[in-house]
Amino acid sequence: MPDRRREEGADARTTVVIITRDRRESLLRTLDHLAALPERPPVIVVDNGSADGTPDAVRAHPCGARLLLPGRNTGAVGRNLAVRQASTPYVAFSDDDSWWEPGSLKAAAALFDTYPRLGLLAARTVVEPDGTDDPIDALLANSPLPTRADLPGTPVLGFLGCAAVVRRSAFLAAGGYHPLLFFGAEEALLAYDLTAAGWGVVHEPSLLSHHGPDTGPRPGRAVALRRNALLTAWLRRPLRIALRETGRLLGEWAHGGTDAGRALREALVRFPAALRLRRPLPAWVEDQIALLESDARGGRDR
Repeated sequence: MPDRRREEGADARTTVVIITRDRRESLLRTLDHLAALPERPPVIVVDNGSADGTPDAVRAHPCGARLLLPGRNTGAVGRNLAVRQASTPYVAFSDDDSWWEPGSLKAAAALFDTYPRLGLLAARTVVEPDGTDDPIDALLANSPLPTRADLPGTPVLGFLGCAAVVRRSAFLAAGGYHPLLFFGAEEALLAYDLTAAGWGVVHEPSLLSHHGPDTGPRPGRAVALRRNALLTAWLRRPLRIALRETGRLLGEWAHGGTDAGRALREALVRFPAALRLRRPLPAWVEDQIALLESDARGGRDR
């Protein structure tokens, strides 16, 4: 069998990493798209305990993905497992319902080669089947953080997990995705940690990811987002911010907010670990977060 990565247009600088659980058909569609890319990237799939035949389907797929079976649902940390196994300098993340535009991975690798301080590229994302821009793109593109001559794109402190490319060494040095969060808004903490370590995190709209999400309900998603926002505050933000976010959730719970109550209960279980692992960000990174928060509120005082 010929080596697919030696074909014209192939680029072996970037591995694509996917985590999945019980989404075989969606994953196979994603693998079809990745197999058709001119870059012919290596692919690593982490199966988080599927019971729908996903592992066998991955083994049989012609893209030749490497399959990792941690034996349990590792959540977002599954991405860390795959990045450690990758042998390329750059790693692109896809979800089992997202894929990359032809040429974007090669363009991303060229940007990493050109900008040594670049740690993460957040791509533009279009939502399929309509091809509309994901709402997060406008937020990222309009980031008030000042541009830097030693970085491409627009500096940001967040990204969409299925539309990001990282420098492998930077990702691993920053610790990757934090195990305490599991799933839900886990990207912000990684962006904070990369920035604090001196790596550039930028939005680059010339790179394109396609996202074809399931339109059905996502039970527990709202709770996970609130829980992890609170845990992120306790892990990295100043004490006054962590207390403010705790008080905000307590207020919602007191007024009958069931999601707020569940988020508080789930955070409480993790609270001792959050205190043990607490590492406040440098003041200059906190200043950037404050600028973003102020901009999001329309310039009102904190």
